[in-house]
Amino acid sequence: MKLVAASLVGIVSILALSFTGRTNAEKANSTAGIRWYTWEEAIEMSKVQKRKIMVDVYTQWCGWCKRMDQTTFQNKAVVSYLNSHYYPIKFDAETKADIEFRGKTYRFVKNGMRGYHELAAEITRGRLSYPTIVFLDEEFEVIQSIPGYREPLEFEQIITYFGTNSHKKMPWEKYRSNYTPISN
Repeated sequence: MKLVAASLVGIVSILALSFTGRTNAEKANSTAGIRWYTWEEAIEMSKVQKRKIMVDVYTQWCGWCKRMDQTTFQNKAVVSYLNSHYYPIKFDAETKADIEFRGKTYRFVKNGMRGYHELAAEITRGRLSYPTIVFLDEEFEVIQSIPGYREPLEFEQIITYFGTNSHKKMPWEKYRSNYTPISN
């Protein structure tokens, strides 16, 4: 009986540790192969090795955001490419925490029953719809924000388009029509 009780205490302790004290990014990491960073982590990592940043702007209540987590962000080619070419950030557009970015403090703004985070509004250029994927260059400048759910293959095309700097060389439609999928 003591062994069973000790085992139960151990299991409860492990479960308690796994659900407390973790950021949303860390929780997302535990369920997906993408290494999600916080804003602070991505900025620090960029000091060591420059990479573009991909920001998944989402909300807790967004059904299409959850679908993208379950499909597109589970795709092996997408996961592999993001992890090796970007610092991906999962950013709740309704987070209440202040965020320091590029010398400015961004805050949550109450608006009706909910609200929005000023940084989400800035990087989406005021077009708050969910999900929105925002691409930042190595100097943290917005390259482009892309609203809406994307299937894995289309998303793979998008991340490689920006990841290879093809957006500087050719129009999207030309890139898309010549695209060869990454092998898994």
